Amino acid sequence: MVESLISDILFGFTGLISIINPIGIAFVFLDRTASLTTEERTALARKIAINVLCVLLVAFFIGTPILHFFGISMEALRIGGGLAVAVGGWQMLNAPDTPQPAEQPGVKRVDADNAMSKAFFPFTIPLTTGPGSIATAIALTANRTHKLSAFVLSSVASVVISLAVALTVYLVYSRAIVFARYLGVEGTKVAMRVSSFLLLCIGVQIILTGFSEFLIPIATLQAPVK
Repeated sequence: MVESLISDILFGFTGLISIINPIGIAFVFLDRTASLTTEERTALARKIAINVLCVLLVAFFIGTPILHFFGISMEALRIGGGLAVAVGGWQMLNAPDTPQPAEQPGVKRVDADNAMSKAFFPFTIPLTTGPGSIATAIALTANRTHKLSAFVLSSVASVVISLAVALTVYLVYSRAIVFARYLGVEGTKVAMRVSSFLLLCIGVQIILTGFSEFLIPIATLQAPVK
C-alpha cells in the first residue's frame, strides 16, 4: 500500500513537473517581472505557488465532475489543451530577439503596483498551470474508485503532489534571477528558446495522446473479426 502511494506520488509529480516546466517558464517569469525588486518577485512567486496549489487541488478533486457536467470528454480536453500549449510554445519560439522581448499573449510585464493583481491571471493560468497540466491532473484521477481505502490513498497522493509542485514552482520562480546570473544574457536567450521548443513538443504530444485515445476505440470497432 505504501509502495503504491509512493509510486503514484512520483508518477504524478514527474508528469506535472515535465509539463509545467518551471525552470523554463522561470525565464519568462523573470522577463515579465524585470521591474520588480528581489523581495517583490519573491512575494509574487509565493502568491503564484499558492494559486498553483489551489488550481491543482480543484483539478484533482472536482475536475472530472466539471467535465462530465459540461459534456467534455478527456480526449477533447487533451486536444484543446495541447493545442493551446503548442501555440504558446510556437509564439515564444518565434519571438524576435530584441532588447524588449516580444510579449507572450496575455503575459505582459508588470510593475510593483499591479504585480499581485496579475498573480492568478496570467502568471498562474495559463503561464504556469495551463490546459496541459490541468488536463494531466484530471487524467490522473479520472478513474478514481469510490472504495474508501483506495479513495483515501488517491486523495493523499493528490494533496502531496499538489504541495510538491507548488513548492517547486515557488523555489524556482523566487530564484529565477540566480539562474539568469549563472547563464548570462546569451545563455538566458538560449534557455528561453530551448524552453519554448520543449513547450511546443509537450503541446504536440498532448494533442497526439488525445487523438490516439479518440481513434483507438474507433479502430477497434472497425477491425475485422477473424
